[in-house]
Amino acid sequence: MNALLLAVDVPPLSHVTIWGSGPLGFNKTGAIYCFAAIATILIFVLGTRRKDSLVPAGIFQNTAESGVAFVRNQVIMQTMGADGLRYLPYLTALFFFIFFSNITEIIPGVQFPANARFAMPMTLALATWVIYNVVGAIKQGPLHYLKNSIIPSGVPWWVLPLVMPIELVSQFIVRPFSLMVRLFANMLAGHLILVTFGALCAALFAAKVTVVIMPFSFLLLTAMTGFEILVAFLQAFIFTILTAVYIDSSMHPAH
Repeated sequence: MNALLLAVDVPPLSHVTIWGSGPLGFNKTGAIYCFAAIATILIFVLGTRRKDSLVPAGIFQNTAESGVAFVRNQVIMQTMGADGLRYLPYLTALFFFIFFSNITEIIPGVQFPANARFAMPMTLALATWVIYNVVGAIKQGPLHYLKNSIIPSGVPWWVLPLVMPIELVSQFIVRPFSLMVRLFANMLAGHLILVTFGALCAALFAAKVTVVIMPFSFLLLTAMTGFEILVAFLQAFIFTILTAVYIDSSMHPAH
C-alpha cells in the first residue's frame, strides 16, 4: 500500500492551476473564458434566428428557450417576482457564462474550470455588488437605501451601535466576498479532487498487483466526473439566484 501511495504522482497545486502566458498575458484560463463568452453568445444568436417558430427546433433554439425558461421560472419568479423580469437577459447570460466556464473541467484536453482562478469570480461578484447597490440607490434613494441596509426594522435603539456595523459589513463586504469565494473554492476543490483521483487511477492501472480493484477505481473516477458536472451546474445556479436575491432585496426592502 505504501508503495502504491508513493507511485501516485499527484501534480503540485501550481502545476494544475497555473500555466505560462502567451502574448499579452493570454493563457489557458483566458482561452476558456473566451470559449464561455462565445458559446453564450452563439446560443442566443443562433437560437433566436427563427423567432416566428412556435415549436423550438434544433439544439440552439431548444437550449436557448430552455435556459431562458429555467432562469425565468426557477430564479426570477422564485425570488424577485414579475418586477425582476427586466433582469432576465443579464441573469440568463450570467448563468450560461458561469456554466460554460465550469464545464470545461470535464472536457478532455482542457480539464480545468476557469473559475478555479479567483479573478473572474471576483469580477462577477463585484458586478453583482455594483448592480444591486445602484438598483437600491435608484429605487429607494441613496440615503434611504443606506438606512434600510444597515438598520433592521424592530431592533431596539440601544442595540443599533452593535447591529449597524455588522449589517454594514454584511451588506457591502460579505455578500460579494462570499459570492466570489463560493464559486472559486468549489470549482478549485472539485478540480483538485479529479486530479487526485485521476492520478490514483493511473497508478492503479500501472500496478499489476492491483488488477482486481482497477475497475472500481475507474468507476469511482467516472462517478466523480459525473458529480463535477452537477457541481458545475449548481454553482452557476447558486451564483445566479443569489444575484437575483440581492437585487430583489435592494428593490423591495423588508422594512
